[in-house]
Amino acid sequence: MVVSSAPGKVYLFGEHAVVYGEPAVPCAIERRARVTVEARDDDRIRVHAEDLSLNGFTVEYSDGSDDAPDVDVSESLVQAGIGYIDAAVEQAREAAGEPDAGFDITVESEIPLGAGLGSSAAVTTAGIDAGTRELGVELSAAEVAERAYRAELEVQNGEASRADTFCSATGGAVRVEGDDCRAIDAPDLPFVIGFDGGAGDTGQLVAGVRALREEYDFAADTIESIGDLVRRGEQALTAGDVEELGELMSFNHGLLEALGVSSRSLDQMVWAARDAGALGAKLTGAGGGGCIVALDPTDSTETALDYTPGCEDAFRAELDTDGVRAEAE
Repeated sequence: MVVSSAPGKVYLFGEHAVVYGEPAVPCAIERRARVTVEARDDDRIRVHAEDLSLNGFTVEYSDGSDDAPDVDVSESLVQAGIGYIDAAVEQAREAAGEPDAGFDITVESEIPLGAGLGSSAAVTTAGIDAGTRELGVELSAAEVAERAYRAELEVQNGEASRADTFCSATGGAVRVEGDDCRAIDAPDLPFVIGFDGGAGDTGQLVAGVRALREEYDFAADTIESIGDLVRRGEQALTAGDVEELGELMSFNHGLLEALGVSSRSLDQMVWAARDAGALGAKLTGAGGGGCIVALDPTDSTETALDYTPGCEDAFRAELDTDGVRAEAE
């Protein structure tokens, strides 16, 4: 039995635009998904995912079966809960050269599903690492990142970027532009996260931005503007200019709002953070619901979010410099 974990993330800048080759800067945070994998004597997959939904679920099925997993929850929840795990299993099997390997898999996550904190990337990354280790193969962080990207690309119908999975595999702050992925230096940043209790449909939101970009030239220009903003933000990050970072984060939120990926609850939390004196605030991830990230070294933003209608949780998060790792059993 092997246990691996990987961190979630927030975007300082660049979500959505990164799909079109523009740069993005995500940062790993100290909230992790933990995946336990134990090999079976048959080719079946058993997944117990207590923390991926409100009620949790356990499913068992055979690879290649035409039957859906027999579980008393909605089909969409099953797809959300096991789609990335299934893709991770296939990557682990391929990496180890054991296409018929079966596994018992348990997922425990501190990261809400679909909320913009990289839950799917963390589960996929940790799952691949644990699966390959259980089959006697140890991959580098770069190899795990590459396979996790392939898994997300499959699940997201070709619309994934390397940003989430690379950040989860390597930890820290990273810069991603197309296939160019690298770590960058970052100071300790005073992250405050607000969560509305919901989740956006990543596929639908990405498709909506694509349709807007194809129909309107100014939408394409907006995406290019996000890329320009990211380049400016990277300079501020490496210089340790936290005030400039905050201003650019707020600017980035406005551009994402113009692309139609924000929501009333996200906007309410962003404005509450700004009114409380945050250096900057924006949605993080695909949008449509989920989380915002703010910069505030004081307690003011967290307190304000606690009293903001539509905000179900507010918490501080530290930059996690560790990426995917094996854990003691």
